Amino acid sequence: MSIEYSGVKETVMRISFTLLLATLLCVATTKVALAMDEPSAEVVRVERELMQQAERDIEKYRKTDARIRFVDAEGQPISGVRVSIKQQNSPFLVGSIIFDQIREGQPYNPETYRARFKEIFNFAIFPFYWAAYEPEQGKPLWRRMEPVLEWCLTNGITAKGHPLVWTAPSGKPAWIEKYSDSEQLEYLAARVKNAVGGWTGQIDLWDVVNEAVNTRAWTDDSSGVWIAVGPEVNAGLVEQAFGWAHQANPGAHLVLNDFYQITKEETRENFYQLVKELLRRGVPISGLGIQAHEPRQEWYPPRQVLKTYRRISELGLPLHVTEFTPQSGGKQITGGWRTGEWDLEAQSQFTEQMLTLAFAQPGMMSFNFWGFTDRNVWQKGGGLLDERYRPKPVYHKVKELLHEKWRTNLELTADAGGEVSFRAFLGDYLIELRIAGGREKAWDVKLRRDEQNSWVFTVEK
Repeated sequence: MSIEYSGVKETVMRISFTLLLATLLCVATTKVALAMDEPSAEVVRVERELMQQAERDIEKYRKTDARIRFVDAEGQPISGVRVSIKQQNSPFLVGSIIFDQIREGQPYNPETYRARFKEIFNFAIFPFYWAAYEPEQGKPLWRRMEPVLEWCLTNGITAKGHPLVWTAPSGKPAWIEKYSDSEQLEYLAARVKNAVGGWTGQIDLWDVVNEAVNTRAWTDDSSGVWIAVGPEVNAGLVEQAFGWAHQANPGAHLVLNDFYQITKEETRENFYQLVKELLRRGVPISGLGIQAHEPRQEWYPPRQVLKTYRRISELGLPLHVTEFTPQSGGKQITGGWRTGEWDLEAQSQFTEQMLTLAFAQPGMMSFNFWGFTDRNVWQKGGGLLDERYRPKPVYHKVKELLHEKWRTNLELTADAGGEVSFRAFLGDYLIELRIAGGREKAWDVKLRRDEQNSWVFTVEK
């Protein structure tokens, strides 16, 4: 009995193992079939050429030559000393919305969130959707912002407010509807001036008007919210809004933000013509925002991305990639350039490509992810951290680019003339000099584009 039972047991175990192995093979096979496909030879060739050109442009536009000379109190060169050159920050702003740290209730694991955030980012976007910011008339919920904003500023993270004027439901609180059109605009003007003026010195970068060529006019209640409109439809409102914001803080950087510029030529031209007309009128626009998550599953052809950047840059204003959501949630990649599934590898590769192309543009000022974690993100799997705030491959890729590949940290020796010469990325630097007796001297310098970037430092004995 026991021998027969053992045989049956062994047979059952073998069958179970075989079924398990088959299941695993099926899952693995299915995963391979669904994962991002291998790109064609033509796609590989084009991407390689464009990325190589981007690297050349980064070297040209994002770096500069610098020279530092060290002398003693008598003006004599100090030669042979070791010089440490450490980059502290970059003028290129890269960050994410930080909305989930501000909403009502206790945020999930804020310590880990903030540690991960400041490890890679120098930029954070704060929510100013009027409907949520002032749900009750005369009682804006600005106090929610204060602790998070203070943390950002303490850690060298630049803050941006988004958005001030938007004709979508999020941009119009329910209580405003009881007023006439002219009264609504009066309240809107006060809202813009109060926000921009009240946060001066803490938030000096704003998305003033959102989606002016893709949403209806402020007074239009007859059509759908999101409709393609010509530049003439909202030009007057945009002109007013930028005027209010500039009046409240003349030193603020004021952005006009929109979407579909990359994939829809008609929208891109409507946006272009709107800005052109506003500049003709003397409207104080400081920058132009290009959203990068519509259509939501598309892998943008890099040539199309560059075409968009070049066309919009003809307007002569700084550019911003304002809303970028690379997915990893398993949906199909659309658009025809790349194919397969949006998985972790696709998310990382697409992000590297888009971030590199943006950094290579001399007029690109910022790049913003529209969601930091998968716990609270607009598109499934669009975060750089998973739901438990563990870094995904895309997080490591962004960190590698921003803090390794595009950073300068050098150890040099002063020559016979007491000089060190070097080429470095633009940004803020700490210069440390090690001299006899183990003493150290330190200076802060800023490497800026189109400046001499040359200093003479005196070292007292």
